[in-house]
Amino acid sequence: MAKVATFFIMLAFWALLSGMFDAFHFTLGVICCLLVAQFSHRLLFPDGIGGRWIRDIFGMFLYLPWLFWQVIIANFQVAYIVLHPRMMDLIDPQLIRFNTQLKRPFAKVTFAQSITLTPGTITVSVHEDEFTVYALTRSGAESLPGEMEQRVAKALEDKA
Repeated sequence: MAKVATFFIMLAFWALLSGMFDAFHFTLGVICCLLVAQFSHRLLFPDGIGGRWIRDIFGMFLYLPWLFWQVIIANFQVAYIVLHPRMMDLIDPQLIRFNTQLKRPFAKVTFAQSITLTPGTITVSVHEDEFTVYALTRSGAESLPGEMEQRVAKALEDKA
């Protein structure tokens, strides 16, 4: 079942990106999607298809609008710093380490990518529960892990 779901997800993604629906290209797309589904369905569905997968999708749909808003806010903050006449006084680069409370690999990856997508911060390393993050400003460093980790946990972690 996971192979079938992976195939259809890959085919839909391929069709969306390629836009080529003639017989030759569509046949190649189907063959490629079949191969991807055969060899990598466990990457998309590590626990098989079930309630966990559906809950993760629902959690992501609730989390992504908040993340999008945070990215917009961070864009304005970084633009303000870059355009400020005393930019060098506002920049205070920080490399911080902290331990996350997240347990699931999918939640950790989502958290790490969310940090990197937010302008002014980059996830440098994730080793087990320890994150190393570069932040452009001290206030950016102090806000980690903070609300973002809590929202990822609420969206993707099991209730304790």
